Amino acid sequence: MSPSTEEVVTRARNAFSTGRTKAVAFREQQLKNLLRLYEENAPRLEEALKADLGKHKQESIAMEIGFNSNNIRNTLAELRKWIGPERPPKYFMNMSDEVLIYNDPYGVVLVIGAWNYPLQVSLGPLADAIAAGNCVVLKPSELAPETEKVIAELVPKYLDNDCYQVFRGGPEDTQELLKQRFDYIFFTGSSRIGKLVHAAANEHITPTTLELGGKSPCILDESADIDIAAHRILWGKWVNAGQTCIAPDYLLCNREVGRRFISSAESILRKWYGTDPQKSEDFARIINGNNFKRLSRLLENGKVAIGGKTDEAEKFIQLTVLDDVKDTDPIMQEEIFGPILPIMYVDDVKDAIKYVNQNGKPLALYVFAKNKKVVDLVLKNTSSGGVTVNDTLMHAGVANVPFGGVGSSGMGAYHGKYGFDTFVHKKPILVKNFSSFGEKMSSVRYPPYSESKCKLLVTLMKVRFPFSLKFIPYSLFFAVGLLSAFGLGFVERYYKKKLM
Repeated sequence: MSPSTEEVVTRARNAFSTGRTKAVAFREQQLKNLLRLYEENAPRLEEALKADLGKHKQESIAMEIGFNSNNIRNTLAELRKWIGPERPPKYFMNMSDEVLIYNDPYGVVLVIGAWNYPLQVSLGPLADAIAAGNCVVLKPSELAPETEKVIAELVPKYLDNDCYQVFRGGPEDTQELLKQRFDYIFFTGSSRIGKLVHAAANEHITPTTLELGGKSPCILDESADIDIAAHRILWGKWVNAGQTCIAPDYLLCNREVGRRFISSAESILRKWYGTDPQKSEDFARIINGNNFKRLSRLLENGKVAIGGKTDEAEKFIQLTVLDDVKDTDPIMQEEIFGPILPIMYVDDVKDAIKYVNQNGKPLALYVFAKNKKVVDLVLKNTSSGGVTVNDTLMHAGVANVPFGGVGSSGMGAYHGKYGFDTFVHKKPILVKNFSSFGEKMSSVRYPPYSESKCKLLVTLMKVRFPFSLKFIPYSLFFAVGLLSAFGLGFVERYYKKKLM
């Protein structure tokens, strides 16, 4: 019989109370164990991803197994530096004090994964939470059943069973889990479910990271290399059959650029998948029948320029380009999350920016242009979770930049150091001493109050260090130069007088 949600959380809370997850050596060992899980079970993980999503081995390694493994290696290399107290700059009022920031683990963390990248967005945040010193309850997605089963089987073999538990179940079980009090919740999934998770978190005032999605726009300017751009846009849309939260959702360009893009895309797709893409082993499948039917309905509206073939038995939808889509069409009313790329025509980049800003802030935005003014115009006049210029998806793979949404596309961020920071509370520490100087400085706050004390207090609060320590070398060079100039002048005057 499976333990209840209350028992799962109580077990994790009891484990955290022992303090063992805070030890650096313990964290490092658990991360090394998780790395071994990937290294020793790669074929099994690849098979599970193939069964759930039809992923090719190369895609599974690049986007899931290898991605998570490299994140752990990076964390292990930096962890001892991240864990240590931070020492922010001190100002005049605290010049004799010690100012620190401790990186405290939150405690018991709930990680709710998604089905589209069932390893990356489940075990990835798990590794970050381990590094930060937390206990974790991991809820993988039941919509990727084979991967869920492998996670539930392997994690207990490699990680501490009390500190890190896998909880399996459907939507009702997740709702019961969310009734428990956690110290932090990390959720990846749709905006609709994200709102429910956030509402449940509010019952306990639990801090939350929401990795959601939205319609990520792709602006294709006439100054771009259209053929290279087409390769990169189609790849970003093709990976995982378009079931990627930062996949380019739709293309914005003028009609001439659109015509050139379609022509190039036809040639590229033949080269990639041959004349019958359904026979290609390189193209993933739709996760389930419900999503297949939803995507098939979206194909009913719009002019098919490329593709359009479907097979319900195989959950196959060909990479399809829809031409001249209108903003009122059904496909523009929701995140597509599939291998369908609509093209909507605009007059210029300003029109594209206007359209993007009329809708919710996307998780990702893409702009293709050689013209730097066009790129700057887009970057300065739009808001999104992240941006890749002249490519797609790739910003999410940069190790030490934050990945996350803004507005309707989510809150919070992770990856690398930002993943560690997500799962720690930045606790400020001020250590005062008992020196007479420090007490003299502080005495202005004590009664009886007076006008002179008030003026002194305001002055002390405004004063900053006159210069940063980093300028000392420059100041020394300046001083040496000044003294040299004076010295040479003195010698010159001395000899002039002697000669006279």
